[in-house]
Amino acid sequence: MSWRPTYRSSKFRNVYGKVANREHCFDGVPITKNVHDNHFCAVNSKFLAVVTESAGGGSFIVIPVSQSGRLDSHYPKVCGHQGNVLDIKWNPFFENIIASCSEDTSVRVWEIPEGGLRRNMTEAVLELYGHSRRVGLIEWHPTSSGILFSAGYDYKILIWNLEIGDPVKMIDCHADIILSMSFNTDGSLLATSCKDKKLRVIEPRSGRVLQQQANCKNHRVNRVVFLGNMKRLLTTGVSRWNTRQIALWDQEDLSMPIAEEDIDGLSGLLFPFYDADTHMLYLAGKGDGNIRYFEITTEKPYIQYLMEFRSPAPQKGLGVMPKHGLDVSACEVYRFYKLVTLKGLIEPVSMIVPRRSDTYQEDIYPMTAGTEPALSASEWLSGIDRDPILMSMKDGYHRPNRLVFKAPVKEKKAMVVNGIDLLENVPPRTENELLRMFFRQQDELRRLKEELTTKDVRIRQLELELNNLKNVSPNNV
Repeated sequence: MSWRPTYRSSKFRNVYGKVANREHCFDGVPITKNVHDNHFCAVNSKFLAVVTESAGGGSFIVIPVSQSGRLDSHYPKVCGHQGNVLDIKWNPFFENIIASCSEDTSVRVWEIPEGGLRRNMTEAVLELYGHSRRVGLIEWHPTSSGILFSAGYDYKILIWNLEIGDPVKMIDCHADIILSMSFNTDGSLLATSCKDKKLRVIEPRSGRVLQQQANCKNHRVNRVVFLGNMKRLLTTGVSRWNTRQIALWDQEDLSMPIAEEDIDGLSGLLFPFYDADTHMLYLAGKGDGNIRYFEITTEKPYIQYLMEFRSPAPQKGLGVMPKHGLDVSACEVYRFYKLVTLKGLIEPVSMIVPRRSDTYQEDIYPMTAGTEPALSASEWLSGIDRDPILMSMKDGYHRPNRLVFKAPVKEKKAMVVNGIDLLENVPPRTENELLRMFFRQQDELRRLKEELTTKDVRIRQLELELNNLKNVSPNNV
């Protein structure tokens, strides 16, 4: 490891990870065996959602966070997708609203009833179609209540306005599959990593690329995350010697990284998690059992290694509890929900700052982003940017959110020809389906041309008969 063995004063130097007791874990969960590089898990203060293994389509389960223990084998699922579910994300402002994307090329928005599911849910609040290939990533805008981003295997990012239920912008600047997306604090900038080995900073409303990393041979980028208001980016990737590596970048100059640190020689993908309140960075490798954590500073050495949480159980993915769902009385500053596929187990792992006093620790709990949106979708689309509305963590403060999510009602008109709805905008899910659709359309065009030719001949025949009738003398009629 190349980090310097220097010691400096830090309130987070002794942070340690604590695994929840067995009765507070979630057991018997049929976690998906999909090899897609994603977390397959999403958490908020009410619910835990996990993508599950299922036959004949894709599904995920939603469990109330308070209902830990062994899961019933017939526990109800959200199962409306026709293909495997690849990503799920909770709306940061409406805790009962979750979005999912799938191999069936659709993005769907679901409303989970209070208390969780009592039966299988198949009807989504919104079904969003626009990608021509499977959708691998979704992200909610950090300050606007009705803006959702989706990235597909068609190399495009679509921006959805959920107030009208339609895409309002397409970002088409990537030459390969988009691997990750991250927003800055107010959502005015979007950073993406791509399989073409380039890191980009994009102005999302216009789709303009503000900065683009040249093809850097020293660091091949896999995942990217914005570091709050530091105007810095952090990426995880691979060095030229195939060691796992992290790199720090200036968001206004991606020509060379500010700092690079080699981590180890393992092959699993490194997922970065950044806490803007404590300036702590957590690194968790797919298939690893450990979680490393660092402190990010604006001065050299920039990345300060703190400690490592170790566990023998390898993780497939990790969900993160939002700040307002943490246990302030235990000095908990971060909480992971670790997916252990081999055991069908989900373990909560709390990151705790050891303190002797039982009083509220203001130095480790500054004002944090709350559950109230700063903007509506139409305001953000008109060009307005605002920082998140902050809330205090003291006394377990929760500001009641009086907003209600309302899905737009779309009037669907049908135009059916030979049993085919011509206005149905559902793209093919696979390349084979695309070819079948192409040949079906060719057959339809050929049939319509033949029908048109037949009708032209019939029209000419009728015109001739009409002329013959006119030429016949009235005496002979």
